[in-house]
Amino acid sequence: MACFDRASPALKETLLKIHSAQKPTEMDQRLFEFGAVEYHIKSSSSDPQYVYLSISSPLLSQEVSLAQGISPGTVQTIKGIHSDMVELIEPATEGYQLTLRLNFYKIPQGKESSKIITEMASIQAAILSCQLKEMLGNVASRNTSPGMYKPIKLVYHPREPFFVARQPGKTTAVFPMRFQEKTDVIIATAFFQELMDVGSSEAWAKVPLCAWSPIPPPELRGEQMEDLSTNGGFVSFDILPHHVKGKRLDKIVWNLLNFYAFVKYHVKCTRGFIQRRMRKRLDNLVKILHTAGSEEGGYADDPQAQVAGCGCISSFVCVPKPNTGRRRCRNFTKKIKRLRCPIKIRGFRRFRRRWLTVPKFSSPFKYTKLD
Repeated sequence: MACFDRASPALKETLLKIHSAQKPTEMDQRLFEFGAVEYHIKSSSSDPQYVYLSISSPLLSQEVSLAQGISPGTVQTIKGIHSDMVELIEPATEGYQLTLRLNFYKIPQGKESSKIITEMASIQAAILSCQLKEMLGNVASRNTSPGMYKPIKLVYHPREPFFVARQPGKTTAVFPMRFQEKTDVIIATAFFQELMDVGSSEAWAKVPLCAWSPIPPPELRGEQMEDLSTNGGFVSFDILPHHVKGKRLDKIVWNLLNFYAFVKYHVKCTRGFIQRRMRKRLDNLVKILHTAGSEEGGYADDPQAQVAGCGCISSFVCVPKPNTGRRRCRNFTKKIKRLRCPIKIRGFRRFRRRWLTVPKFSSPFKYTKLD
């Protein structure tokens, strides 16, 4: 599952380890993360001042290809991240799109170092955000005819593509939702409907409008069938111009990239919450039944009859005494009789013995057993 934080946890931990080491360390390590992202970290004990970081990240969309791999806007964004400590190396290491040289001698000690290294570990998020920003800016020039705009297919994970389409006055992001289990579909559908209800209220009038539909929306008309076959429907967000002004653009872009991860996280937490409540409820019911049976048997104060944890499990584990076993058997028989005859009618036993008794037939013939 993708990480909600912009900084890569594994990359951040590795850089902090190198920075806090008392002696220069020799390192040549590769890290792989969600979305086919690869990091190559290289440091030498002979030159402990510099750490070389190479990044390989696939493009979000094959339809919008960049000739040089990294756009000028992305390069400017990376150079703006502590330009005195981060230097862009050209050409990049073979097999990678970007190579940076990090000057660890200029990183101050204390809490400030953790903040700077966290920003260095968030370079991959900056690359993805810049790609999506440029695509959103170029969508308007991709219209096939007046009033019709072809959506762009974005792939942050091979099995989780989503679409971005530019329309007059707004930009629409559409997410086809797919789940492996039926219970996940039920939980997610309820979540989407609640998200629509909350988003349409007056308190959340400034956020992008959310819509859910079990069928493909009109924006995806003409797309491939494999992209439109889902079991969780389609979730779409209408992004207006005031949603992408200033610093809001970075937040909107990052939320779109992690929407799938957020939905899966919500479904997983909801399923775990339901299972915990069911187990707790079952345990309480078992305790009630065990307490009721103990009171009827007359041994509620017996310390050996106290329930520890689940009553049904403790009854199997504990070895009862003979008298206690007979009492429990007698109580169990009474419960069975109550289940068979839950309603008692006065005089019904005498009526059944007189009128509902099956007569006994005796045959005048006798049979002899043959040897």
